[in-house]
Amino acid sequence: MKQFLMVLGFFMLASGSLVFGQDNPCGVEGVVVEASSTQFTPSNVEIEMGQTVVWVNVQGTHDVNGVESSIGESWNNPETFSFGAVVGTSEGVCIGSHTFTMEGIYDYDCSIGNHAQNGMVATVVVTSPPPPVTTVMDIIAGSDDHTLLEAAILAAGLDDALNGEGPLTVFAPTDDAITSLLGTLGITAEELLASPMLSNILLYHVAGGLVMSSDLSDNQSIEMLQGDFVLININGDQVTVNQDAVVTAPDLSADNGVVHVIDEVLLPTPDQMTTVMDIIAGSDDHTLLEAAILAAGLDDALNGEGPLTVFAPTDDAITSLLGTLGITAEELLASPMLSNILLYHVAGGLVMSSDLSDNQSIEMLQGDFVLININGDQVTVNQDAVVTAPDLSADNGVVHVIDEVLLPTPDQMTTVLDIINASDNHTTLQAAIVEAGLEGALSSEGPLTVFAPTDAAFEALATALGVTVSGLLASPNLSEILQHHVVDGLYLAADLPEGTILSSLIGDDLVFTIMEGTDMVHVNDAMVMVPDLIADNGVVHVIDAVLLPTISGIEEAEKGLALQLFPNPVSQDMVQLTGNWDAGSTLVVCDASGRLVFSQPMSSGTHAWNVEALPAGMYSATVLSGLTRQTVSLIVQ
Repeated sequence: MKQFLMVLGFFMLASGSLVFGQDNPCGVEGVVVEASSTQFTPSNVEIEMGQTVVWVNVQGTHDVNGVESSIGESWNNPETFSFGAVVGTSEGVCIGSHTFTMEGIYDYDCSIGNHAQNGMVATVVVTSPPPPVTTVMDIIAGSDDHTLLEAAILAAGLDDALNGEGPLTVFAPTDDAITSLLGTLGITAEELLASPMLSNILLYHVAGGLVMSSDLSDNQSIEMLQGDFVLININGDQVTVNQDAVVTAPDLSADNGVVHVIDEVLLPTPDQMTTVMDIIAGSDDHTLLEAAILAAGLDDALNGEGPLTVFAPTDDAITSLLGTLGITAEELLASPMLSNILLYHVAGGLVMSSDLSDNQSIEMLQGDFVLININGDQVTVNQDAVVTAPDLSADNGVVHVIDEVLLPTPDQMTTVLDIINASDNHTTLQAAIVEAGLEGALSSEGPLTVFAPTDAAFEALATALGVTVSGLLASPNLSEILQHHVVDGLYLAADLPEGTILSSLIGDDLVFTIMEGTDMVHVNDAMVMVPDLIADNGVVHVIDAVLLPTISGIEEAEKGLALQLFPNPVSQDMVQLTGNWDAGSTLVVCDASGRLVFSQPMSSGTHAWNVEALPAGMYSATVLSGLTRQTVSLIVQ
């Protein structure tokens, strides 16, 4: 297909534009050739067998003659085609279409008058399609004996790699081989697919480069993409990998490599695949720590390349903390602080016990430091946590067992309020939070998700309302407006797919959309400019507009107080509003989406309203008078 597209691109440059699709007068999908004046455009077309050419007349009277030339000689085309004359229009008139099923060169002309003699002759070149590309992934996916291997590859997200350019050599264990391994390990297929070691194991079956069976030799070592080696042994016609896995079907060739079927799963030896996560998961004293790591989604990081140094509190240490805090293990695992606390136990780099010194500070991945003290043979972390088992080595780092949980000090904890207060772009929001008395709520345990409008967003709203920013902060609805920017729960940008609807703290809907062709998140009419500013009690997303809730606690006016507006529809600058309202009432104007356009104070009686600045569309005009409202729709033409 790639070759075809390259050829097609050449003909597009050399012979004019080729148009595909059904959007033509013939309503047939194919390459469009236009007949106009005394020429076909393009005059040279190259297609593959099975494709269609569509002829359209856009000027004059023309036919398509693929039988014999204007002098009566056969074109000797592999297959003939001919369509009678039609009169063209600028919109185009269908002459006919033909699907070419045989390879070859096809000549044709227009037999009307002297059109052919004047050069109205053209050619269609029909080529065989390139053979389909087969990858090592295709071979595995097409095998009835490799359904579990295919599922594992998809679960590990390695299918793109096995469909890649290569070359690759794959030793592919059968379903029977994988089933046997599951029985030996005492796990289910689902548990295998969820294993953090899955990718590592699969990559231990793949080598870079093309290694055919004829390239194998006895005692040969082959480096796999996982980073370690397999050993090839040859005894007569039998080829084994790592002594036990027999190659049962060699040399299944693909365009990007080769597959050799084997009857056992290849497993790296333990010293080849031990991570700090493996050490924790394999310890009977760290079941709660393992559960916490999995709940926080940090297992991939601890299975990563590293190096990492982990201070691992025991189950007894975590149980003691639960008692001190008066919470359950489930509540700990659901805490928004969990990830932060865990990362305060992990340092980047390899720090063995021999590398530790008294009063040493070590920066943790959470961003703060722990203090090491050494008294004789006893090593403590942050004075109280004793290292009870040092130097449990893994390939990607080391684990030191400790008897207490390390907790960042309170001044190290960051809240959503801290993030807002630290921002130079949120001074108005900071003042609004203080004015509304919401500091305590935003410093609470949470978790909370806050959509934080910038200073520019508040200034834009003030301008639209015809008030000052100070006037905004004096609004009696300030607390309600601010709470409309807060959602109970932790929602990162990745947790907000198109169409998500969340309730703000006041109960109004926040609707999330994704800008087409981008990953930009919108909440109602505001765009998320900076997502995922993570705090210990939630997350802050910076937005470019203030979110306005619906006005609550206001009843519709009685019919006798109905608002009148004229002219409606309006196509001029001014409209008149009449009705029964008190002096000091407010006019609130919203667009069709419900977003506030502006508001202004109203005097009693008749009021003139300038709509010159409003784009054409539908609007709602509401007069708020005490605890009543009067609403009428306005059409601006």
